[in-house]
This record gives sequence, structure tokens and C-alpha cells, in this order.
Amino acid sequence: MMTQETSKKVNVDKELLAILCCPDTKQDVTLAGDGLIASLNARIEKGEVTNKSGQPVSEKLDGGLIRADRKILYPIREDIPVMLIEEGIPVEGLA
Repeated sequence: MMTQETSKKVNVDKELLAILCCPDTKQDVTLAGDGLIASLNARIEKGEVTNKSGQPVSEKLDGGLIRADRKILYPIREDIPVMLIEEGIPVEGLA
């Protein structure tokens, strides 16, 4: 039986994923691992996460796309990647 705490698998189209890149640096992005998402969600719950625009991230992540240099994560909410520079979450030192 699934509980609410069980993370659901994100369902991003593989063809879409293949063409997405960081809107800032144009680096490739890949799906972030469950461990990183769980760690970020725990910190979001505590109010410890801000995005690139300096705004607190209050909504838990369904998943994320991590930039190739592993410094920025773009949230995935309801299977939709949010590929806006200001919505990127700096993850260096967070996970």
C-alpha cells in the first residue's frame, strides 16, 4: 500500500528530456536521483531552500533535472520541467 510519503515516479517524455538543456549555460540536464530529491524535499520542508532569484522554495519537488555540472536543479512539478533560470535551485553544498 502506498503512503503519501512515497515519492511518485516522474514521467517526463524521453524525447523532451533529450532536447532540454539549462536555459542559462546550455549544459545538458538529466533526471536527478531519488536520494537528491528526498534530501531537497526534507530541506524544503524546513524552509532551507531558495531558488536562483532568492525566493524560498515552499512546494515540494516531484522530481528534478540536474545540470551537467551538478550545481543547479530545475524542478519537475506534475511531470512538467520548470526550465526558468530564476526557478533553478542551487544545489551545491545542499545534498
